[in-house]
Amino acid sequence: MTILPDSDLPFDVNMLDRLAEVSIRVGLNLQEGQDLIITGPIEALPLIRRISAVAYKNGAGVVSTILSDDELQLTRYKHASDESLDRAPDWMFKAMGEAYNDNTARLAISAANPLLLADQDPVRVARVGKSMSMAAKPAMEPITNFATNWNIVSYPGLAWARQVFPDKSDNDAVAALADAIFSISRVDRDDPIEAWKEHQNKLTERQNWMNEQNFHSLHYKAPGTDLVLGLADGHSWKGGASTSRNGITCTPNIPTEEVFTTPHADRVNGVVRATKPLVHRGTVIDGIEVRFVDGKIVEAKADIGEEVFLQLIDTDEGARKLGEVALVPHSSPISSSGLLFYNTLYDENASCHIALGQCYSKCFKEEIGQSPDAVKAAGGNSSNIHVDWMIGSGDLDIDGITKDGDRVPVMRKGEWT
Repeated sequence: MTILPDSDLPFDVNMLDRLAEVSIRVGLNLQEGQDLIITGPIEALPLIRRISAVAYKNGAGVVSTILSDDELQLTRYKHASDESLDRAPDWMFKAMGEAYNDNTARLAISAANPLLLADQDPVRVARVGKSMSMAAKPAMEPITNFATNWNIVSYPGLAWARQVFPDKSDNDAVAALADAIFSISRVDRDDPIEAWKEHQNKLTERQNWMNEQNFHSLHYKAPGTDLVLGLADGHSWKGGASTSRNGITCTPNIPTEEVFTTPHADRVNGVVRATKPLVHRGTVIDGIEVRFVDGKIVEAKADIGEEVFLQLIDTDEGARKLGEVALVPHSSPISSSGLLFYNTLYDENASCHIALGQCYSKCFKEEIGQSPDAVKAAGGNSSNIHVDWMIGSGDLDIDGITKDGDRVPVMRKGEWT
C-alpha cells in the first residue's frame, strides 16, 4: 500500500493535527511520563505520526506502535491451514495486558475496510475470530475493567470511504468521509477542546439523571421490539468521560453520544430487532432478530449474514447474554448525517444499542466494580467478546421501571424526555 504524502491527501491535513490534539488531550488525557501503545492500519500513518508527535510534546514516556495491513490479514484466511486458524499470538496480548495494567495508555485508530472478509469462508472467519478473542482476553480485560486510560479515533481509509460513498470517485469519497469524521468528532469547531467540554456537560447531565432514577429495568417498545431489560444490581450510568482506575479521566470513544451501563445478565426478556446493519469481522449482518429468556438468547435470526451471527453468539457461554446497554438520541449528529458508516464506533453513536458479551466493570458502584466476584454476583456478564448492535430509531419508546414497578418515561420517539 502506498502512503500518500500530506500534499496528496484529498482533505485539509490541518484537521488531522486537530484530531491528534483532541485524541491525546481529551480522548486519552495522556499524562506526563506515561507510556502509550498505538494500534492502527498502515494507511492511517499520517494520523498516527501526528498523534505520536503530540503525545511526545505532551510529555509521553515511550510511544509504541503496532501496525496492521488488510492484505496481510487476507493471506491468513486464504492460505493458512485449518490448524493455523485455531492459533493466535498469545504472547503479544499478554505483553499488551501487562503494559495496560502497568499504567500504559492505549489508543486505537479505526480505518480498516469494513467488508474485508465478506468473501471469505464464514466458518474460517469464525474460527480465527474465536481463537483471537480467547487469546486477546489478557489485553481486553484491562480495557473493559478500565484499568488504564484508552481512546479510539478514526482515519478516513480508502476502502472504508468507498463503502460509505459508493457513488463517488476515490478522492471524493475519502474527502467526504474525512469531512464527516472531522465534523462528528468536533475538530472542525473554532475551539475543539472547548467544544468537547460543552458536549461532556450534556452527557454528564443525562448520566446523572439516570443514576438519580436508579431504575430496576428498562422497557423498550418499537416495531419488532418488546424487551424488558433488567439492570445490574449497583449499576452506574456513564457518559463520555470516565475516570479509570489509574486515576486519569479520559474519553474512550471519539465520537461519543451515549450514556451506558451494565444490564443484569439473567434479567433480560422479550424480543428485539436491530435497526441498522452490524459489520462484524468483515461481514454485514442485517435484519437481526432475537428472543431473550432470563437473559439468554434462545432464538436468533438475521436476513443477511445469519451464519456469522450464529457463530458469534456461540463463541462462549457469555456470548448469548448482554454486557452493555446504551442510550443515544435519534437526533444525534451521526444519525442526522443520514450516513451508514459500517463502523461500530460511528453507527452505535447514531442509535440506542446493546452489546453482547463482556460487561464493563466501571459501570458499577465503586465497591462492586473493583471485585470480579462482586461484579458477577451483581449480574455482570463475562465473555471473550463485546459486540455492539443498534436497536434505536425514531419509533423507539423507553420506560424506566423502578423496583416498586412505577414507570417513568425515558425516551419517546427516540428522544430524551
